[in-house]
Formats: sequence, C-alpha cells, structure tokens
Amino acid sequence: MLSGKNISKVLHPMRRGDKPVNIIVTEPIRIESLDLDAQGIARLASNEEELAQGHSGKVVFIQGALPTELVTYVVTREKARFSKAKVLDILKPAVFRAQPKCKAFGVCGGCTMQHLDIRAQIAMKQRVLEDDLQHIAKVKPEEILRPMGGSAWEYRHRARLSAVNRSIKKGTVLIGFHEGKSGYVADMTACEILPKHVSDLLPAMRTLVMGLSIVDRMPQIEIAVGEPEVPNSDDPIKSQAVTALVFRNLLALTADDEQLLRNFADQHQVWIWLQPKGIETVAPFYPETGKLCYRLPEFEIEMPFKPADFTQVNHMMNRVLVSRAIRLLEVKPSDRVLDLFCGIGNFTLPLARKSKSVLGIEGLESLSTRAKENAQHNQLADKASFMQSNLFEVTTETIASWGKAERWLMDPPREGAMEICKALADLHASNNSLMPDRIVYVSCNPKTLARDAEILCHHAGYILKGAGIVNMFPHTSHVESMAVFQRV
Repeated sequence: MLSGKNISKVLHPMRRGDKPVNIIVTEPIRIESLDLDAQGIARLASNEEELAQGHSGKVVFIQGALPTELVTYVVTREKARFSKAKVLDILKPAVFRAQPKCKAFGVCGGCTMQHLDIRAQIAMKQRVLEDDLQHIAKVKPEEILRPMGGSAWEYRHRARLSAVNRSIKKGTVLIGFHEGKSGYVADMTACEILPKHVSDLLPAMRTLVMGLSIVDRMPQIEIAVGEPEVPNSDDPIKSQAVTALVFRNLLALTADDEQLLRNFADQHQVWIWLQPKGIETVAPFYPETGKLCYRLPEFEIEMPFKPADFTQVNHMMNRVLVSRAIRLLEVKPSDRVLDLFCGIGNFTLPLARKSKSVLGIEGLESLSTRAKENAQHNQLADKASFMQSNLFEVTTETIASWGKAERWLMDPPREGAMEICKALADLHASNNSLMPDRIVYVSCNPKTLARDAEILCHHAGYILKGAGIVNMFPHTSHVESMAVFQRV
C-alpha cells in the first residue's frame, strides 16, 4: 500500500512485542475521525483497481492524531486490512487540540484523550451513545439529555495501582497504571486525575515498597479516598479526606515490614489495609479502626464503605448522577421502587427518601449486607429492604417474586441487563400488570445499553423518552450514560 516516494526509511521495531515494522511515512495524510481509543482514523488512497471494486482505501489508526489534522506518521504494526501507527509531525493541528497536563501522557494507558479539549471529549461520547442507539437499537430518544460533566482533574477517588520491582540494582520500584495496551507499568511519579495528596504519595510509596522484605510479592496497591469526617472544620484532622491504601501482600509481613507500614501511615495520615489472599481477606491493619464514607447531601445520606466495595470513582459526578436519575424516575411518595444491581445502596437510599418503599436487589452477598448496614446507618431500614439474587438469570417468575413496583432503576455492570429486559418482553406479551411504568437505566457500556433498549422498545412496549452521557471519567474512552424508558 505504501509507495516508495512516501517512505522515508525503515528502522528496527521500537518496542518488544511489536511486529518488526517501523516505517516513517513523510507524505501527509488527513485524519477523518477518532475511535474510542483516541486514535486518529485515516485512509490511504486506493489504486484504480481497488476503486473499481468499491474499496475506499486501507485504514490507518494513528495514535496521537485528531480529526481534521494533517500529519505524518510512523507505521508500527502492519495488518492485511489496517495499519497501526503513531503521529510523527502535526502539520496542521485541530482547533480542539489541547496540551496534555500529565507528564506520563503517551506512556500511561489511563488517559488517552488528554490531547483533546474536554468539550470535544464530551461531544464525542454523546455521539457514540447516539450512534449505538441508532445502529444497534434502531431507536432515537425523544430528548437528548444535556451531557453532565464536572472537574476534569483530581476527580478519581478510587484507583488500583500496580507495583513492579523493575530493577533491584537501581533500587527502582514502579508504582502506577499500566502502559497503553501493555503489561508494563508506566514510570510515573505523579497522576493528575488522582487527588493531589494521593498523587504526591506516589514517590513515597515507591520508597516504602522498596524497603519491604517482600518487595517482589507486593504487586498491587488499591486506593480509596473518602470524604472528610467533618467537612470545612477548623480541625485539620477532621477536615482532611480519609485515604485508605490496600496493600496486596502475597507473603506474610515481617515485624520490620509492619513497622515500616505503621510509620508510613503516621507520617502521611493514611489508613492501611492488607489483602493476603482473595478479596474476602481485605482487612484494616493500621490504624485498626477508621471511617471511610461518601455523602449525598441533597438526600441527607452518608454512605460508609470498605476499600474493596464497588463505589463510583468520582464523588462529585456521582452526586449529579444520583440526583438526575431520581428526578427522571419521577418518583411519587406513594410509589414502590425496585433498584436492580443496587450495590451498597447508592441509589436505593436516596430513593427511600422520595418513595413509599424501595427493594434493592444485588448479586453479591457482601454488597447486599453492606447496603442493609447503610440503610440502618441512615435510619431508613423501615423503607429500604434488600435481597441477594442473580440478576443475569431472570424470568417472569423471578419478577413476580419481586412484586409490583411502579418505578425501576437499573445500574448494571458492562454486561448490561439483557435477561431482565427479555423477561419484561415476555411479561408484555402476556399483558402482565407487574411491568413498571417507568425505568431509568444507568449504563457504563453504550453498546449493551443499546442492545437492551432494542428489547425494551421493540418487544416490551416502552418508548425511549431520553438519553445522555455522564462524563464520569474525563480523558478516558469510558462512556457512562443514562436512558429513560416509559411504558406506552
């Protein structure tokens, strides 16, 4: 596909694992679009024979290039149907190109869209959602909900960092996210999307792990940041965020190791937990007690959680998400509500403030137990009840066992809620009165949302009232969205 006139030179591969091709292309190419991995998409000009056969040219995915830009590039992987490349020179930059803030950009695989203006990121994600609904579900929402966005930096209150002993001779331990599409850990000493006090800890965590006797058996550190005990207090201890660090220790700690961890916790005011085996072994180490929580002030809710519990990584956007979801559900004081995939009660407890009663259903027993505890903590045990059930194996009989509820909220994982939607379609076919009048579907995968929307709209008697995105993860390709379905 590449002619001699536009190839400058061929070099050895730059990275292990790449196919042995590294071709510098000096003939400019124009970028047509962008994929969700933030790679610019361009097409090589077809020859006359290919044009006659209806082919529009081989696709080139160019890392670091943006739509409308004119670039030269380096081909790093050559396939029969497409090529992978990285940008060499930007001859004409896009108007929405931004200067990446993070020094690890281009190496760390965590934030691939930092070079794209945040407004363009949101517009792109909204387009992805609309396209998936149109092409997969064959539906168009009656209303495009206004995109929700917040702070683009220091927003991530949960993270799982990898630790690797890169070179004992150099005294180096790397702690951070993985490089893009690689098993290697990025060499990073700061992270712009973590709260600053956590980002500042990265060099100190390197030193700590390097000093442990089990330096080669400490592969992971999980971070969970909770809200201050008393926000805006004059007491500096009570007004600072509670930060928990879960160290995955594959071997037992020595007495010296334990003292190093205690010293680290005292010096940096963090709460250290250990995980010697599976997730069920996660337990506090030092101090022995503490309080990790986030709050939903609009609903007067305080949500205690453990570092290994699933919670949204972006506290401020979670507040907006919960508020909009409950508003769109149009809950009345006389309504009974179902909250499916309820987790620790993130939506359930605010819904209990607005409705007659709520049943939260969750597949994991540990989360269901935590949800019950949180209901008691917020004096809502009389209005919010919980049960454990496998929501990926749902029939009409299952729904009947839940009882009639006028409003449903669903917040499934990436796999979506297909079995629930299929069961609703079966109920619709039998004209069953158990079907909810309104459903709010919170999604972290627009493709499974679109798949489920096709079932609800074409087989279960619902119309798509509205849909829009929530920019829960700025600078990443993750698309969080929300859709509202109304029974006809």
